[in-house]
Amino acid sequence: MDADRRMHLAWFLGDGFGVHDWNSPWRGTAATEWMTGEFYVDFIRALERARFDYLIIEDSAYVPDGYEKSTRYYLQNARSVPKHDPAVLATLMLGATRHIGVVPTLAVTEYQPYLLARLVSTLDNVSGGRAGWNIVTGSSDRAAQNYGKPTQPAHDLRYEIAQEMTDAVRALWSSWDADSIVAELESGIFADHQKVRPVDFEGRFFRTRGPLNTAPPPQGRPALIQAGGSPAGRAFAARNADSIIAAATSVEEMKEYRDDVRSRAEAAGRDPDEVKVLFLCTPFLGETRAEAVDRKKRHDDELWARPEIGLAGLGFITDIDFSPYDVDTPLAELATSFTTNGHQSSLAARLGDPCRTLREVATQPHAIEPVGTPEEVAAELGAMIGAVGGDGVLFYVGPLNRRVVAEITDGLVPELQRQGLSRLSYDSPFLRGNLTTF
Repeated sequence: MDADRRMHLAWFLGDGFGVHDWNSPWRGTAATEWMTGEFYVDFIRALERARFDYLIIEDSAYVPDGYEKSTRYYLQNARSVPKHDPAVLATLMLGATRHIGVVPTLAVTEYQPYLLARLVSTLDNVSGGRAGWNIVTGSSDRAAQNYGKPTQPAHDLRYEIAQEMTDAVRALWSSWDADSIVAELESGIFADHQKVRPVDFEGRFFRTRGPLNTAPPPQGRPALIQAGGSPAGRAFAARNADSIIAAATSVEEMKEYRDDVRSRAEAAGRDPDEVKVLFLCTPFLGETRAEAVDRKKRHDDELWARPEIGLAGLGFITDIDFSPYDVDTPLAELATSFTTNGHQSSLAARLGDPCRTLREVATQPHAIEPVGTPEEVAAELGAMIGAVGGDGVLFYVGPLNRRVVAEITDGLVPELQRQGLSRLSYDSPFLRGNLTTF
């Protein structure tokens, strides 16, 4: 297989350890058994059979009320709520697999460095080196209020906090040398105390003594994953991330993003090839191209007829209530200017054209959307990633059910493998090792 053609595959589990497809004809038992974790164990095993590098578990820690100034829409439709702790689901998934990485989302505004470092180090140890941390800065004031704060810090300040948190966590992970545990029966020494050190980290936002009281992470440090769209986000991702979540809808946007973060990574003293940029991908598959086109049309028609689906989702990440506005009036004619302290790049990407309407905003894709048979979609993805220069795709598909999973893991991925576009086996026991193999 030509290593230069292979792409990394990952999956973004939107809505996290929550309710996914609970009311479609393919729902299975999701409405009543989603909280047991059984579906997710089947899911992660299917991804591992398909040789995915990793799965990200999204998370949020609040009940949304970003549409109609009410929790009604979100609770009535199981949209982003209820949702359980991603670290617990990560434990279940890692225990059910042997090769794939699992990356819970943990917000820097909701953890202290020691607690977060200890949690992820534990996940890395119990999995033999397959854990990661999806670094998010937090975006909703409702989440902040659940942690005793009136609002989130300002957008760019949150990235300063995230950098300091990351520095502190990495220092804690390195407080035990890799060979500090010797477990020598003859000498009666379990760990060499000279290879375990305090950290004594003192920053503007965090202070922690250390060392951790966990064993050192098997892969040196767990993998760091991050999504950065704004200038501050891109700079942070380029400086820290092993893999970056990127949203783009064209080859031109994909190439601009990847070239930019690679340039930023090099300026930060990193090898750009160590930063794997994975683009969100929502494929529409069918046994024939006509079937795939029909599925895409039905999906788009539903979003057009029910703009609240998209606007409630945008409200969830921006804390903006779009419900009072006429969805068919051009943005330039609305008597308001939308601003957010939340996901600024997402808002800017959707509201950049003043001639568009909120209905059009609600139906705008946030990922590449290849359409066709598995063979056609595999070829299209290969051509796109080849034109961009790398590095792979992050599937973002919903409503999630076993049918959707099978179409990708048992339909699309075998075709990617046949065309020499994805891995046939794992190269390393560690998540970071698999990310840097090609």
